[in-house]
Amino acid sequence: MISKPIRGSKTHGALKYLFGPGKANEHTDPHIVASWGGFVPDPGRDPGDPDTLLAQLRDALDLHVVRYGKPVTQHVYHRPVRADPTDRILSDEEWGTIARRIVAAAGIAPDGDPKGCRWIAVRHADDHIHILATVVRADLTQARLRGDQYRVEDELTEIEREYKLKDLSDTRTREYRDAIPKRAKGKELHKAQRLGQEGTDRDRLRTAVRQALAGAADEEEFTSRLTAKGVLLAVRRAPSGDVTGYKFALPAGGESGPIWFSGSKLASDLTQPKIQARFALGVDEPAFPTPDPRTWPADGRHRASTTVERAYPAFDDQDAARAEAVIRGGIEVLDTLAATSPTLSRKELHQAARALEYTRTAHTRAAGADLRAMRSAARELLHAGPATGRGEDGTAAATILTSLVLLVVVIAKWHAAQGHRHQADAARTAADHLRAAYTRHAAKPIAHLTLEGRLLPKPDHDRQADAVRRTLPADQATRLLAEENWAALAATLAQAEAAGHNPTTLLTNAAGRRELATADSPAAVLTWRIRRDANLPTPAPAATRDELRTKAARARTTSRTTGTPTTPVTTPPAPIAPDQVRRTR
Repeated sequence: MISKPIRGSKTHGALKYLFGPGKANEHTDPHIVASWGGFVPDPGRDPGDPDTLLAQLRDALDLHVVRYGKPVTQHVYHRPVRADPTDRILSDEEWGTIARRIVAAAGIAPDGDPKGCRWIAVRHADDHIHILATVVRADLTQARLRGDQYRVEDELTEIEREYKLKDLSDTRTREYRDAIPKRAKGKELHKAQRLGQEGTDRDRLRTAVRQALAGAADEEEFTSRLTAKGVLLAVRRAPSGDVTGYKFALPAGGESGPIWFSGSKLASDLTQPKIQARFALGVDEPAFPTPDPRTWPADGRHRASTTVERAYPAFDDQDAARAEAVIRGGIEVLDTLAATSPTLSRKELHQAARALEYTRTAHTRAAGADLRAMRSAARELLHAGPATGRGEDGTAAATILTSLVLLVVVIAKWHAAQGHRHQADAARTAADHLRAAYTRHAAKPIAHLTLEGRLLPKPDHDRQADAVRRTLPADQATRLLAEENWAALAATLAQAEAAGHNPTTLLTNAAGRRELATADSPAAVLTWRIRRDANLPTPAPAATRDELRTKAARARTTSRTTGTPTTPVTTPPAPIAPDQVRRTR
């Protein structure tokens, strides 16, 4: 169950809302299921004029407030209590009992205290109630509500266990509340709905700030990327002139002007001190193996995928610092990948990055080396520039997406082992989005490779199968050889062998990078890893059997008579904002 208090100053207005038709959600059969005395006017079901009954109920609730004789700031205490969508439908009696326990825990009407505040619980839907109270007690003192949210959450945890409802206790820890992004308020949600926006201003602003920060080396680069995205930045300063904070806003027309959010109102790691600490950690500047910028997007994705795979061991133990570093770095990699990817997969990558935000662990100082490595991978993607999604760019995208899918699967397993159910669910959601993006990039090249593998001569096919049996454990080899994607791997091993590589060595190295058992398709994972390690060209539409044999023979001859040319390492210039770069063709 979820519940959060709302304070107000108009008892009659709150009652009109509770017994009215509703705004965002329709109110069906509003009626009182519990109250302070058990005998109160019920404007929802009692016979008589509803307006008169509302006035009587208001006067009854406000009795002690009026008798108090002094102004009471926000004397209305309104607390919705909502069950999870997967919970069973509770009866009115059950909701009434739950309401009594919550007002007792909050301090509105403690158990055994006849002088508690006046309150009612109104139900107008199957899955929730609204508790409405006034905060002046019968002894004309104000209720002690400090810390009410923590006490209510403890009581909700007990209620969930006793009533066999979905257990949300892991979302009530300080670590979870501080780590997750700051949620939009009701007014923000209604505004976005009214304007037909896909997300609230707060959500869209947080995404824009994260994308501007991903891969940035210093404050100057960060602010220039914010400007390129149209995000407004204001710097708060102390009287001494020292910077004390950042405020961000999206440009807005009209008389109201832009709505500003401090970094702490977007996410706990977007405050000015946290951003400056990120810059102080530094990043490694990328260097690409060829001077041709057209090859950089594929190179950057291949190298970033290797960095991601090296991060898997960070989740081998209970080291929260290393886990936090990889999660934070993974968000940056996803944000940069989304900004430099074609429209084909951009939306799914955005959604995966936002889901991964809910897997962070708060109050943990991230391990510097792991975070720097992941941030450097994000910077490499930033320098590499936008990709087309075709040719080498497409297969490189499939490679890094495979690595990222396995990373978030590892994150989900780690959180599940810690008992963090919601963080584990968020990681699984991110994995689903990444799988969708992967399918869009990998479908065509995998199809080409599969057809080529099926056209392999039987001796070549059998030789690759023997290499798999010699290299992998028997159960993994059996599963892999039975996969639909085995033909694509066989074709890749044959191409690598024709290029002068040892298939057994390639398989050993690729399988040794961990997490093969958790993959949806180990054959596909090995296919992309081996193609990256062996620097194989983009899969092309398969030719006839004779053409394939001729091509393989020519490749073997070439590999025996020529060496591998060396290529210079080229350091790219400072990156331009991804949304300002246009690939030349």
